[in-house]
Amino acid sequence: MASKSEGGGKDDLNFIKDKFTTREGTYILAHWSEYTKPTRLQTTGSTNTPVRASFINVGGDPSPERICFNIGKELYVYIYKGVKKAADLTKPLDRRVYKATLPTCHDFNTVLVSKDSLRLLVGFSHGQIQVTDPMRKEISGDPLKRELNKFFNEEKLIDKSKVTCIRWIPGQLNHFLVSYASGQLYVYNDELPCGPVPPTYQPFKQGDGYSIHTCKTKSTRNPLYRWVIGQGAINEFAFSPCSRYLAVVSQDGFLRVFHYDSMELVGSMRSYFGGLLCVCWSPDSKFLVCGGEDDLVTVYSFYEKRVVCRGQGHRSWVSVVAFDPYTSVFSSDNSDLRNGTKVQDVQGTVANGNQSNHQKTPAELSQTSLQSSGSCVTTYRFGSVGQDTFMCLWDLTEDVIQQPISTRTRTSILLSNPNSLSATLPRCNNVQKTNSLLSNNDVSIDGNAHPVGNSVMGNSTHHFATLSLGERKEITEKKEHKRNFSLSSKSSEKNNMLKSNHVKHIDESIKVLGTCSCPRLDEVPLLEPIVCEKISSERLTELVFREDCIVTACQEGIVNTWARPGKVKLSQYNEDIMMTPL
Repeated sequence: MASKSEGGGKDDLNFIKDKFTTREGTYILAHWSEYTKPTRLQTTGSTNTPVRASFINVGGDPSPERICFNIGKELYVYIYKGVKKAADLTKPLDRRVYKATLPTCHDFNTVLVSKDSLRLLVGFSHGQIQVTDPMRKEISGDPLKRELNKFFNEEKLIDKSKVTCIRWIPGQLNHFLVSYASGQLYVYNDELPCGPVPPTYQPFKQGDGYSIHTCKTKSTRNPLYRWVIGQGAINEFAFSPCSRYLAVVSQDGFLRVFHYDSMELVGSMRSYFGGLLCVCWSPDSKFLVCGGEDDLVTVYSFYEKRVVCRGQGHRSWVSVVAFDPYTSVFSSDNSDLRNGTKVQDVQGTVANGNQSNHQKTPAELSQTSLQSSGSCVTTYRFGSVGQDTFMCLWDLTEDVIQQPISTRTRTSILLSNPNSLSATLPRCNNVQKTNSLLSNNDVSIDGNAHPVGNSVMGNSTHHFATLSLGERKEITEKKEHKRNFSLSSKSSEKNNMLKSNHVKHIDESIKVLGTCSCPRLDEVPLLEPIVCEKISSERLTELVFREDCIVTACQEGIVNTWARPGKVKLSQYNEDIMMTPL
């Protein structure tokens, strides 16, 4: 098999690959470890609900891994056997079919877990939330059954829009965070009830582009807090591995980073154009990678509050981005890298999102030797999947991290409407000189104080004048009207909500294109993927990096496992190919 750079032909790009090669070796699609519906029945109509996968390690079991995934109206929990053993689709641990709503996202509680009990959080397309234990479903007479099958917002009194992301809050047993297409975040306690009537809110805190509210009641009830953020749907959020910070990406095109406990905005970034759909933290909490409707992946330095680089490889919207903590390159050089981190700081923070607390560092790297040498991370590996059915792998190297923003003076152009051009702010040429909208705020990741940089916000009704993306210029021009329409169609309703909730608006005349928050394409390095392969016939919706494999999922409802180099024998792969029916 040839990678994109080796193939070079148009037909090669349309061929679905089952293996690909990187510097560490060849990744192989483990056909025997495919998870999907037990029977491949024809579905009655397709849905836009993405297929997601969540993992948990229960410990104390010969097969300790569990996987949860959703397909249409169904939710499955299986024993996950990885790349070594074949998946047994005839024996799901749990299967649920929902009638009037669709599961959209889910998350396992990594604290309250054992081989006999799990706590699974599920969000739905009509706003409902469920906390359930798939392991106890069939235990009759269990006094805890009611407690482990709770519903929140069941009557849709709190929010009627789709749940877009749901997560247990790190370090807390019973609290979880849920985001909605309405552009709001809610904090819940699964031990508290929801009220019988729609909640009345009172202001608690507000800042630039966001406000926080609490319920106006005599007794504590759900939701504990309501966050109103930006001017569009919240598409995803992610807690940093150090658990201190919350990154939120919205349809208005902004990445916003909050200090979770203090509820302060400590950083922001704007997409090149269109909404941001996905976000992920680096294992050391120093970088974030985002993907969205501009078909690009964007790397943001949380330390320096600036866009480090963009990656161009996808041909459609980027659905999921994720860092791979198992293929980082370590150097014994202890020099003060701009964003380097000692491996001791990385270990113990790998587990976040769908990654289990029980996972280890890569087998190729000796943990003892790394700890003794005090190595520094000089290369970050991350991946992305998109609606173009391609998976891309990227390497963020030290030379890219250390490149400053281009010093060429450019005129920033921003369109308020198709017939007018606006004056602009001077772009940020020196990343050391920051202009923070938050006074006297420092962030701390490694115990040291780091100044907060430019945190400029904008308005979703402003649409960037698209610049050439080389060969994709014509495609970009065709898509621009549709994307701009999708953003502005929701802006009026969200603006009214923000005004009613006393959100402080940033002056709409503030322009971010050409600044550290949103540099032009030629002002930051443009990465090319080390791997860019078509791996599915349907748009891709999930990407999870695990110690021995990479897991992907597509809209068709198939969860695939890609064995890392050396984890399976090539003879096993060839034998499986021979037995696969045409």
